[in-house]
Amino acid sequence: MKKKVKKKLILLSIIMLIYLAGMAFLYDQISSFIQSPARKGAAQILFTIHPGQSLSTIADNLENSSLITNKLYFKIFVRYKKSGTRLQAGEYLLSATQTPGQILETLLKGKVKLYKITIPEGLNINEIALLMEKKGICTANTFVTLCYDQNFIKTLNIKATSLEGYLFPDTYFFPKKTKCPDIITSMVNNFNQIYTNKWKKRTATLGFVIHEVVTLASIIEKETGDASERPLISSVFHNRLKKRMRLESDPTVIYGIKNFDGNIKRKHLKMLTPYNTYQIKGLPVGPIANPGAKSIEAALYPATSDFIFFVSKKDTTHQFSKTILEHNRAVRKYQLRKK
Repeated sequence: MKKKVKKKLILLSIIMLIYLAGMAFLYDQISSFIQSPARKGAAQILFTIHPGQSLSTIADNLENSSLITNKLYFKIFVRYKKSGTRLQAGEYLLSATQTPGQILETLLKGKVKLYKITIPEGLNINEIALLMEKKGICTANTFVTLCYDQNFIKTLNIKATSLEGYLFPDTYFFPKKTKCPDIITSMVNNFNQIYTNKWKKRTATLGFVIHEVVTLASIIEKETGDASERPLISSVFHNRLKKRMRLESDPTVIYGIKNFDGNIKRKHLKMLTPYNTYQIKGLPVGPIANPGAKSIEAALYPATSDFIFFVSKKDTTHQFSKTILEHNRAVRKYQLRKK
């Protein structure tokens, strides 16, 4: 009886040693796997985790994409880290030159691929909407609708009937399938950061409210072909406002015309719209575009001048005048090409 027990103990010991040796071997294999890239010199590829995908599917896809060499080892490693439910959906730029440990870290931190979109200064809501649609980020109709949605505008704490003027021009980076409201919110938040407390104090000193400054800045933005002229153009508009003269800005007229064909005519200047500054006194009801920081700054800090007129030289710059006689001479010279 004692011999049988002894044999069983010896057999059990042998099994345990084999098990421990196997576990040690597996541990070494997985440790080496975690620290070793699948291959050197590999380019980045786009790897997607769809919402609801299982760890097994993700591991399969990583191996099929040649990003890892052993899906089983990867699954064991992820489960050991208790990370199976923390892998985040999205698009990732991964490379086989990364170790499986680095790949897992990327998937856990949600370091998703970001799509770049640049919003130039001076675009209006409709133009930005078309740009968003072209980039595949948001449909134009959805974008425009949100920009005029009064309830949505209130959530952004913007005191206006639309978000025209508050979609700050900049370069943005968004993950694919970012929701349209989140994109617009980012743009408005950017505006709020740009419009500092210093600018708010200056706004009050001028006797304006923010909406009026943004409106003026949008006109300056559309009038400038040469950025260095912004403060001078601003001074003309400030001087006109002080003298209670009409601003007479063509871009404001154009903004108020539906389906404008690019050719401004006399009949357009006579149309009565809330934006036609040839017909209304003071500023239009709101911005006509989304101005950049330099145009907002110019609206707040105009150059000191006595100019009340300017005319395009047709070379992106303008001729500034103090009197109607000077202005008429400039018009003949630069617009009519008469001496």
